[in-house]
Amino acid sequence: MQVTRKLTNRLVVFIAAFLLVVGFGYLLHPSSAPAQGQVINLYSTRHYNTDRRLYDDFTSQTGIRVNLVEIESAGTAIQRIKSEGANSPADILMTVDAGNLWRAQREGLFEPIRSRVLESKIPAHLRDPQGHWFGLSKRVRVIYYNKARVNFSDVKSYDDLADPKFKGRVVMRSGTNIYNQSFVASLIARQGVQKAEQWARGVVANFARPPAGNDTSNIRDVAAGVGDLTMGNTYYFGRLANSNRPEDQEVVQKVGMIFPDQQGDGAHVNISGGGVLKTSRNKAAAIRFLEYLVSDSAQSYFADGNFEFPVVPGVKINDKVRGFGVFRESKLNAAELGKNQAEAVRVLDRAGWK
Repeated sequence: MQVTRKLTNRLVVFIAAFLLVVGFGYLLHPSSAPAQGQVINLYSTRHYNTDRRLYDDFTSQTGIRVNLVEIESAGTAIQRIKSEGANSPADILMTVDAGNLWRAQREGLFEPIRSRVLESKIPAHLRDPQGHWFGLSKRVRVIYYNKARVNFSDVKSYDDLADPKFKGRVVMRSGTNIYNQSFVASLIARQGVQKAEQWARGVVANFARPPAGNDTSNIRDVAAGVGDLTMGNTYYFGRLANSNRPEDQEVVQKVGMIFPDQQGDGAHVNISGGGVLKTSRNKAAAIRFLEYLVSDSAQSYFADGNFEFPVVPGVKINDKVRGFGVFRESKLNAAELGKNQAEAVRVLDRAGWK
């Protein structure tokens, strides 16, 4: 009996010590702790149904469920988070365009984080220097041209959109669109306000019609001969090329894509990205979600699902995205697109870009 009691006591001590060590290990490495039952609330303005596969895959890998709250626009999302205040359930905000991410940062919504995974995988120019937000996919702003009416060799730079030789031949979306505002913000950062305004005035002088529509409708207008040139993100062309509609295939046959400034600063790159919110009650899980989105499989899926470019160098992409072409991109930090946003709006207003 005495021996049995001693063995039992030793077993109890061993089990207690084991549980203590395991529990302490979870404190040191929270990502290794079981995540079943955890939920992160994702506020997103990315309206791509294909993203849901990413969220499902994250849940299957980690046990952390993603509660997706789709919001119409970044401005609406920012106002919602502000109005919810400290009681906001949101853990992460994901949106498109560095200008929008910068606006959320300026409003004090993001919690700056440190992550060796995010910092090692995402190039420095595609994330906030202080870790407020991180680029998760790239969208390159290229020039589209009517192949029957424009020679490929005649367009090498964004400056060509402002060249008088294309007077009455350029179609664009509104100056209130953040894609245009961020592009002008990049010009301000690289060339100064005066040259940026000179470019904007030149483009306005070349308009074939008042600014209207979106990137896709402008590409269609170029195919239809309403204008001969426009500027748009690459993934819109990918959607048209992947369409089964004959009219979309006709557009793809008539329109070409040019990566500008390959002998200069490189093609303008913007991002879709996200950050952890100060209101998050699940910061460790939120960081783990962002880290998952820069895994090779998730990065490849941004190309597979929406024809975007990965932010992580060297990730394998599908043939359709690779078919856009090899290009050199501008290494201007995406944060500059936000910092110069207000000045860019004033430049567009002065240029008469409605």
